[in-house]
Amino acid sequence: MKTLKEKYLEEVQPKMMEEFSIKNVFAAPKLKKIVINMGLADAKEDAGILEKSVVNVAAISGQKPVVTKAKKSIAAFKLTKGASIGLMVTLRGDKMYAFFNKLVNIVLPKVRDFRGVAQTGFDSKGNYNLGFKELLIFPEINYKNVDKPRGLQVTINTTAENREQGKMLLELMGMPFKKGDR
Repeated sequence: MKTLKEKYLEEVQPKMMEEFSIKNVFAAPKLKKIVINMGLADAKEDAGILEKSVVNVAAISGQKPVVTKAKKSIAAFKLTKGASIGLMVTLRGDKMYAFFNKLVNIVLPKVRDFRGVAQTGFDSKGNYNLGFKELLIFPEINYKNVDKPRGLQVTINTTAENREQGKMLLELMGMPFKKGDR
């Protein structure tokens, strides 16, 4: 069985070059990085939440997350400058391809009543954003370690020049999009 990177080099890249009349191999759109973000508003009161979330995100991504801190104080949200408010992981290379493969083939099919992901998650540069309401759909998460349903955001950065190139790239790589959606 071919890895996702081999599939890209042998099948996806030639199709993209042919479809968009790209002559240089290096100009063909490809996956650049995948960023996983998790906001933890509760973590400012309880440090245990942050520790559990670090373990869960590390299990999902295969890499230890960076704890993000508040840049400034906001009294309305009872937030002080420097408080830990989130987690972030940037995946590149083999870990990125492994996470994308797991996302497309294992995680997304586990979503209840799944008919595909929305096509509206693209920005003008061909990057795609996808949000999850619960971590439990990832196979690495132990149900006993989750105290409260927490969501996360996955951003897939590509080298595509526009929305159409990004959509075609992800579609050829196996991302299941909704039919009839924009």
